[in-house]
Amino acid sequence: MQPLLTISDRAATMKPSASIAAKKIVADLQAAGHQIVDLTIGEPDIATPAHIIDGAISAMRAGATHYTASAGEPALRRAIAAAIEREKGLACGPDNIVVGCGAKQLIFEAFAATLNPGDEVIIPAPYWVSYPDIAFLHGGRPVIVRCGQDAGFKLTPAMLEAAITPRTRWLVLNSPNNPTGAVYSREEIGKIAEVLHRHPHVWVMTDEIYEHLCYDGARAPSLVEVAPFLFERALVINGTSKAYAMTGWRIGYAAGPKPLIDVIVKMISQSTTCASSVGQAAALVALTGDQACVGEATAMYRARRDRMLAILADAPGLDLYSPSGAFYLYVGVSGLLGRTTPAGKLIETDLDFSLYLLEEAKVAVLDGGAYGLSPFLRLSFAASPAAVEAGSRAIVAACKALIGQPGLAAITAQAAASEDVVNG
Repeated sequence: MQPLLTISDRAATMKPSASIAAKKIVADLQAAGHQIVDLTIGEPDIATPAHIIDGAISAMRAGATHYTASAGEPALRRAIAAAIEREKGLACGPDNIVVGCGAKQLIFEAFAATLNPGDEVIIPAPYWVSYPDIAFLHGGRPVIVRCGQDAGFKLTPAMLEAAITPRTRWLVLNSPNNPTGAVYSREEIGKIAEVLHRHPHVWVMTDEIYEHLCYDGARAPSLVEVAPFLFERALVINGTSKAYAMTGWRIGYAAGPKPLIDVIVKMISQSTTCASSVGQAAALVALTGDQACVGEATAMYRARRDRMLAILADAPGLDLYSPSGAFYLYVGVSGLLGRTTPAGKLIETDLDFSLYLLEEAKVAVLDGGAYGLSPFLRLSFAASPAAVEAGSRAIVAACKALIGQPGLAAITAQAAASEDVVNG
């Protein structure tokens, strides 16, 4: 008889990451022979720049293949501190820096280190899918604040003030935002800082993983840059995954007051021990080497964004919002709810619409429900140019089919015939 496995209540009720789950669905469909245009992808489709790979290879040959300090290699932590001072004007030292196995681990460890049962974490929606579940896993209570398109998908000072209670432990602030690409201005950040100044028991986690991917002259100022006094109760989350196309290297880093950093380092010492030594060597090259690759990637994503917006402008029923950063469109679909598909299915939610696109148009996207704000879809333009083109055209055709215009079959047949549009 097989022994009974007991699962904790928290683990049993926690949802898997929506983006990772979507990636698995696409992979399973592709393995079964289906041609799927994947616009769920949350990572650059390009390779890590050659000079970063070469630097990692050189480091491996020089012996950088062993454990490092749990806080991270001293040279990398010095480079991170120097980058923060150079880019944000905030003086901090290596003791204020910790390196982890991606930004997600550092968010996980920070909540594990600081949350007690019932502590509240304010999370503006739309949000990155993992914030609420990581907070919940560690006993926290996610307090979701809906920030609609009328607010530019951004938290306002009034919204924040209304959400704060004596139990509030953290505010999570993500700019540029995943999934909307919204970027907070310096003035907007300053007004949020004023609210936080009045509530000294509230800490703030700023997720800045997309900070270098901004378009049309936009810049994503950091909270600790605008209000340096808040650094004593802030944790700045960042990493090399997005700007340097290094998702698989799994290197994230965080900056904050030394007492918090020390606790996170202790947590790491009992979990992963340290981040990959090879990944850290690559990250050091990324942060200290030629930065032209970041500008080139930003220009590439901007061109893909513009192309996706241009094609989708012909789609009836979609509400388009041009993102100032990151590499996603957050597209409103309220104009298509209540419609019936050519197969006779009623579209009642954004999830229904995403399944319609997957089943009929062979395009994989993520529904807004996964990000805490419906009815929207998240479309990634980090996919290949061919996928952006074919996927966008198939979505247009699918929208037209919902309102009785022809064209879906022709577009999906064209997409299915092209090997270039398949990611995976």
